[in-house]
Amino acid sequence: MNAPARVAGLSVFLPSHNEEPNVERVVRGYLSALPKFADDYEVIVVDDGSRDRTGQIADRLAAEDPHVRVVHHPVNRGYGGAVTSGIRAAKMPYVLLSDGDGQFDPDEVGKLIPFVPEFDVVAGRRGHRADHLIRKLNGKAWTTLVRMLLGVGITDIDCGFKLFKREYLDRIELHARGAMISTELMARMAGLGARVQEVEVTHLPRLAGEQSGANLKVVARAFKELFQLYGDLRRERKKD
Repeated sequence: MNAPARVAGLSVFLPSHNEEPNVERVVRGYLSALPKFADDYEVIVVDDGSRDRTGQIADRLAAEDPHVRVVHHPVNRGYGGAVTSGIRAAKMPYVLLSDGDGQFDPDEVGKLIPFVPEFDVVAGRRGHRADHLIRKLNGKAWTTLVRMLLGVGITDIDCGFKLFKREYLDRIELHARGAMISTELMARMAGLGARVQEVEVTHLPRLAGEQSGANLKVVARAFKELFQLYGDLRRERKKD
């Protein structure tokens, strides 16, 4: 049996807002899985202004294991702000975005790693979304809109399980502060000519805590930021 593919260094960052019931389980899952796939690794918890004990639990885990680091936001900056902080905190040559709610299996890093270094971004595609019907329909409609408007050619734009070469992340400036951050990330990767591969991954049910993606304020901000991004990209193309 062949040994699993490996990378020299991998940063995993976990945007986390009020994830007290999940944070320890998710971090320990990555600490167990990553030695199989990376010679060096780190797990970064981005505590995005949590009102519960997410930050305290993450700090304890960091004190116990030098592979764990914590970024604290004194106030909630939104999912996009947490993703941007995680990217900027990452030190390793490869960077994995994985949501802090535990809906992705840390061992499935092994599904993404074999596609680097040939590809610059390896994006997860949820084979079966473990979400309610309205959330699934909204996700499909959003992906269709983004593909038409921005020409981003992946089929699950908002999947929160994506592996990047850090050299590409270092070349972009991100502006979205809400759920639109995944779209902006992939649009700016496309603008750099990054080679992208999609890989089907398992999407697990959320065991605890609440999702915010269907919140009307979250949706409204996503549309506002989408059209801002569309305008920004058009202006940048005209300059080129």
